Amino acid sequence: MPAPNYSAADYLAAMQNLLPRGKAWPREPGATMTQGIFGLAPTYERQHARANNLLIDAFPASAYELLPEWEAAVGLPDPVLGLAPAVQGRRQQVVARLTAIGGQSAAYYRQLAGALGYSITVTNYAPFRCGQSAAGQPAGSQDWCHVWSVNAALNTIIRFAAGQSGAGEPLASWGNAPLQSQIQSAAPAHTVVQFHYS
Repeated sequence: MPAPNYSAADYLAAMQNLLPRGKAWPREPGATMTQGIFGLAPTYERQHARANNLLIDAFPASAYELLPEWEAAVGLPDPVLGLAPAVQGRRQQVVARLTAIGGQSAAYYRQLAGALGYSITVTNYAPFRCGQSAAGQPAGSQDWCHVWSVNAALNTIIRFAAGQSGAGEPLASWGNAPLQSQIQSAAPAHTVVQFHYS
């Protein structure tokens, strides 16, 4: 349920209802008392609207005005990438950082990429072993135990979304730089991650 928005007229009526009764406290539209109270009412209307915006910005998935504060809290913008080109992408990066619980499984990296708007698969490599590997598999050294790859589309398009994107943003953005940056920063230090796009 959205937070209620009260107009200046609502605040005028509320403040007039709080006044004492009597001739010294007129409530007519042209009365000096009414005009004085109505001069204060727009301030209360603006403050109420700002408080409602704070409720929206309290959650990173819907933040707009406090998005820079959310980014600073999770270490964004990425030093390599800078700011994402769209508000939607910036929100996705913040949410991905906040919801990342850590892990080293393929499922974890698929979930991390999904939070950013990418669909990936993960391939783990291993050296060729007699009795375990099949004919035709690559014969790699022991170093292949520490190599894995992320397979994704060549261009993942993130489209403008009403209610998610801001005015003046492009209708679509593409590129895999945010995916690579997030995966590389989350990858275990002893591994080498490759990115394959098709």
